[in-house]
Amino acid sequence: MSGKQRGITLTGALMGMIVLALVGLFAAKLVPAYMEFFAVQKILRAMDTNGETKAPTVKEIRNAFDRRNTIEGVQAMRGEDLEITKEGGEAVVTATWSTKVPIVSNFSACLDFSVTTAK
Repeated sequence: MSGKQRGITLTGALMGMIVLALVGLFAAKLVPAYMEFFAVQKILRAMDTNGETKAPTVKEIRNAFDRRNTIEGVQAMRGEDLEITKEGGEAVVTATWSTKVPIVSNFSACLDFSVTTAK
């Protein structure tokens, strides 16, 4: 039998497992931050759809966000953190925040998020 051997080596298998472990570690650490981003996006979209961004005062818009946030449970953003401006006679609500996610030891990922109701 002088055929060429085929297959994966032990070293190749170990390297593949290390790469998969690192990808899994990053995913496990970063997914919660992105879930909060999508929750804030969902809150602002629902507020815009239901007309809550057309409230006459800034305080009412902030309170509407806080009411919806009690259901979603976002820790990174509160109603008082929202930036509310007027553009073309309509209120534009913008949520901007940064999150520092510790990965391993002194290695962290810094994520910047921004969600707005601007058209």
